[in-house]
Amino acid sequence: MNNLPKKILIIRTDRLGDVILSTPVITNLRRAFPDAHISFMCRPYTKDVLEKNPYLDEVIIYDKYGEHKNIFATVKFAFSLRKRKFDWAVILHPTNRAHIISFLAAIPTRAGWDRKASWLLTKKLAHKKQEGKKHELEYTLDILRALKVPIVDKTTYFPIKEEAEEKVKNLLIKEGLKEGKKFIVIHPCASCLSKKWPQGYFSELIKLLNEKTSLKTVIITAKGEEQFGKQLVNQAGVIDFRGKLTISEVGSLLRRAALFISNDSGPVHIAASLNTAVISIFGRKDPGLSPQRWKPRGKNSFYFHKDAGCTKCFAHRCPKKFLCLKKVYPEEVAEKALLLINKQYKKNKKH
Repeated sequence: MNNLPKKILIIRTDRLGDVILSTPVITNLRRAFPDAHISFMCRPYTKDVLEKNPYLDEVIIYDKYGEHKNIFATVKFAFSLRKRKFDWAVILHPTNRAHIISFLAAIPTRAGWDRKASWLLTKKLAHKKQEGKKHELEYTLDILRALKVPIVDKTTYFPIKEEAEEKVKNLLIKEGLKEGKKFIVIHPCASCLSKKWPQGYFSELIKLLNEKTSLKTVIITAKGEEQFGKQLVNQAGVIDFRGKLTISEVGSLLRRAALFISNDSGPVHIAASLNTAVISIFGRKDPGLSPQRWKPRGKNSFYFHKDAGCTKCFAHRCPKKFLCLKKVYPEEVAEKALLLINKQYKKNKKH
């Protein structure tokens, strides 16, 4: 490969799950360019996904809703990058700001999607993600393929931090769960109403699991979303960790869990990266939001997705009151959950 890049900037400033699914980009760039300096530009709240990644040299924070919200701060930020003399910008999610910043930073090779001020790119791919014909992880790797970078590893990565491990261990001990004791984690949140399984269904699921297993259930939510688990925490055997954990600490919790059950959301991809058994519940009929594109990856990852007969998805304005989600019944989720738990029990018994 001629003109090997010495400094590479990966850019992705959207959500948690998106960044996790982009971690194979870091791995494959490092394999191709072992001596390059590789940086990743992200939002503040996704930095925990990237810090301590062994293949990454640096995390650069771009706070588009805070410090860098106005155009003047963004231009100043771009010119600070210009001084760094990056050779490549690998832009995994198309935004006007990402394209403008990489252009103003005078990065010679700017690769990304043909969308949102894409005329500022030097190499662009036709944007067809909305068709949902393959997984988001494969879409991110398509940028590398366009740059002739070999794809040798598609494993996602989530770092485990020592300080997070210590905090989670102590929190669990306070709840009577010593190191090595398994439990179930439930995450009843999602970024949109059209992705949220009914709270009553989650409540019924916990009841069914309590009847069939002795494992306690831990409820988690992001800070500020505690109301989504309010109906769940008064049941027997439930531990309330709503709003108490950072993203790193969620990883440390999920690493110890027997099973994670969640709406379609970022933590699903944390669990899958850590080889924890996952059940994810999907709504929506849009191809671009389907399990084909967003399902958790891994041999212990499963999902439910039902067709409500819609010809068009109206998202949060659903005229059928989210029938696709309501058609996923607690009984079938509980049945799958118990199969996964029993499978682990048998495996551990053999060892």
